[in-house]
Amino acid sequence: MTNISAKIIADSISPESIRLTTLHLRYPRFIHAEFMTHRVFSRNARSSRAVPVETMIREIETDPVVPLFWGKNQKGMQAAEECAEMVPFRYDEVPRDAAWLRARDNAVTVAKAFMKAGYHKQVVNRLLEPFMHIDVLVTATAWDNFFALRDHRDAEPHIAVLAREMKAAFAESRPRNLAPGEWHLPYVDAATREEVVKGAVNADHFRRTLIAVSVARCARISYRPFDGNGSIEAEIARHDALVGAQPMHASPAEHQATPDEYSHTVFGEAGVEFVWENSHEHGNLGGWRQYRKTLPGEDASSALPQVVSPSV
Repeated sequence: MTNISAKIIADSISPESIRLTTLHLRYPRFIHAEFMTHRVFSRNARSSRAVPVETMIREIETDPVVPLFWGKNQKGMQAAEECAEMVPFRYDEVPRDAAWLRARDNAVTVAKAFMKAGYHKQVVNRLLEPFMHIDVLVTATAWDNFFALRDHRDAEPHIAVLAREMKAAFAESRPRNLAPGEWHLPYVDAATREEVVKGAVNADHFRRTLIAVSVARCARISYRPFDGNGSIEAEIARHDALVGAQPMHASPAEHQATPDEYSHTVFGEAGVEFVWENSHEHGNLGGWRQYRKTLPGEDASSALPQVVSPSV
């Protein structure tokens, strides 16, 4: 049944005490839109466009999402109390859990019919989404606003559970100290480093290979979270296909970063201001140089039509 969990994949802290953390989250897909409203997060998520219909059906039959909180109807966005009434159907009444699973069964029946008729999974899987879990990889330096809003009595109950799971994961983790030039690399462990160093021709090649492996493994969550399998050569090829695509598939390259340094200080009316050496490479990770921002062509804004000013 419903699984809401948070696992830290990589946890780092810079010399300026800015903590950068990557988590693997699992939660009901029906709260994903709320999670996506937090713009300072870098995210990749399992996509129902990428997973075969048969796989999705098997998952929601064996491990379906069922609400943890059954709010009673009232005015406003929050339900103050739960409802335990029987749910009426044409010929009978059933408990709320059974009614929800009956809806799941109906969705599976219709999805199979669409699949038999030849419809693509990006269409068919939409019918199954209310009953799905979703796996999400998220990286950020700024979490306070999320926790203030989501670990709150007015928050949607399931995302409140998620926020508390994330808080618990943070409390149990000890971030690794990184210096400028050392990289925060999700899914790169000691064994990976030992394997990569054997084929590295120099330190720069070693670093670039580790970054490429991390990017590729972060991207894999779109269809299945990284499970420890996969050759280094295959991961490098996947990285090159992502960052070499037109337009570039750059979001998996947002989870890798190295601490930035202060270049100088400015004294003004507001006091002392510290100026970063490479603030243009921070992206949404304040105080860290994000790998995506080092890639030529990572911003597809140049693909927009140019606006021509009218002649005067």
